[in-house]
Amino acid sequence: MSGRRQPIVAVLGHVDHGKTSLLDHVRSLGEQGRSSVMDREAGGITQHIGATEVPASILNDLCAPLLGGKTFDSPGLLFIDTPGHHSFSSLRARGGSLADIAILIVDVMEGCRPQTRESLRILKQSKTPFVIAANKVDRIYGWGTEEGRAMAMSMREQSKEALGLLDQKYWELVGQVAEEGFNVERYDRIKDFTKDIALVPVSAREGEGIQDLLAVVIGLAERYLEEQLTDVDGSGEATVLEMKEERGLGKTLDLILHRGSIRKGDEVVLVGGRGPIVTHVKGLFSPRGMSEMRDAGDRWDDSEVAYAAAGVKISAPSLEGVLVGTTLRVVNSVEEKEAAVEDAREEGELSIELEEEGVSIKSDTVGGLEALAKELGEIGVPIREASIGKVSRRDIRSAEASADPLHRLIMAFSTEILEEAQVEIDASEAGVKHIGSDIIYRILEEREDWIEERKTELEEERREMVVYPGRIMLLPDHTFRVSKPAVVGVRVLAGRIHIGQGLLKEGRRVGRIKSIRSGQESMKEAQQGAEVAISVDGVTVGRQIDEGDVLLVDIPESHARKLRKMEMTPVEREVYEELLELHRKDDHFWGR
Repeated sequence: MSGRRQPIVAVLGHVDHGKTSLLDHVRSLGEQGRSSVMDREAGGITQHIGATEVPASILNDLCAPLLGGKTFDSPGLLFIDTPGHHSFSSLRARGGSLADIAILIVDVMEGCRPQTRESLRILKQSKTPFVIAANKVDRIYGWGTEEGRAMAMSMREQSKEALGLLDQKYWELVGQVAEEGFNVERYDRIKDFTKDIALVPVSAREGEGIQDLLAVVIGLAERYLEEQLTDVDGSGEATVLEMKEERGLGKTLDLILHRGSIRKGDEVVLVGGRGPIVTHVKGLFSPRGMSEMRDAGDRWDDSEVAYAAAGVKISAPSLEGVLVGTTLRVVNSVEEKEAAVEDAREEGELSIELEEEGVSIKSDTVGGLEALAKELGEIGVPIREASIGKVSRRDIRSAEASADPLHRLIMAFSTEILEEAQVEIDASEAGVKHIGSDIIYRILEEREDWIEERKTELEEERREMVVYPGRIMLLPDHTFRVSKPAVVGVRVLAGRIHIGQGLLKEGRRVGRIKSIRSGQESMKEAQQGAEVAISVDGVTVGRQIDEGDVLLVDIPESHARKLRKMEMTPVEREVYEELLELHRKDDHFWGR
């Protein structure tokens, strides 16, 4: 074994921006000049569990024109291709991110999309060095691509117009990425890789610019990851990518081994939902040949040992309850075991501050849960419950118990809702809401929309219970009955009128609204602009009131206090102030 491991490279980006094309191209590199894809001699590209390894020999050949005579010191690059539902943020190694370096792929024509921005935030939080691959340059009008050509060569061959369009897209991207706090510079113009993020234009589909991209990744790795990459000795540490049921093996774990080695028979400590799990490796497997990790099926090679960095599968007893995204630790002594159990216990405990009152959050991994909690913390949303797994009936009942209706919310990142829980939500009268997505951004946006809607609904409910002030005019020629009770046509000039409200004329009480009708229909209230017939007790038209009179619609003192804290339209507020002034002539403290 050499004293270095290969850097682990994660590929991130918005859906459809070219992640798969890039990884497919990387996988195809090893096929060139080899008789068979399945032929796995030294120097061929190997597929690991959830990862693709490109050996240094291929990288050195491919990037030779750009490396200026230098060669790559590491054994190769290990690209992790995280399963679709896993967010990069949920894969961690010793507190940092699992990846040593990342490639953020962006469609040059579309620029930053929600997932791109989310990736930028995660990269910032985890302090992972990264390179931007500005993909799909072949879609720039007038751009000529050539398969496998270096971008440095390609840019010399393009027309002025095509380069002008690339430049325009480039500056748009620079601006968008700057909003997230990063300086971007085109890779061939960079002086200092610690200050600027390199952007490499590529066409992943045509394979143009891929060697420039890999050369920049290699350069970054060699320059800044010396310490990380030489920290290979000692007991094995791996990140759990997925748990699967395999025929004949039972429960298995797909792992990325990022430190040390793992052997068949090794004792290992894992992080479980109910505390640390201590077990031993029964089977150790790597996929055969070029089969894609997640569909290697029965094409597994039985292995005795694996060294970092690599993707492997293990079978072991007692894997029930292992938390995805956490660390597996190989232990070789009693002391190591004690330390590992303590570390696993700590890792399993959520470092999320819970409040007496707040929302509920769920995720399929510890990292995912913490990433969501961090984002909510930044916008000041309190969390009452945080747990791993699918959204269950118990979660719904717990959310229903929240005192604040705006906290009856379950936000689920990268995890599903069970059918019986959905039934419970549909039947709930407490207004519980479930928001689920694989993108944290989307969850936060949906929450904002829901809060707005919910506030409006609650406001409406409160308004229905509170009597509002109003102003009415008695319409000429619309007296249907003079008294006992008087029935008159009115127009609501401001605010609203309710059954039971008292009417004031020049500050004096003149009767009470007994009923409100529009045609044949009885109404509880009428709003500004409405023309309705009202019956009024205790008055005679022509004596206390006359057609053409403008009357104030009074409110009870207890409602005046409530209204002070509520939203009112400007005209309602005006009538309200007028009523306060009238009542306070007799009682200075009225409505306070």
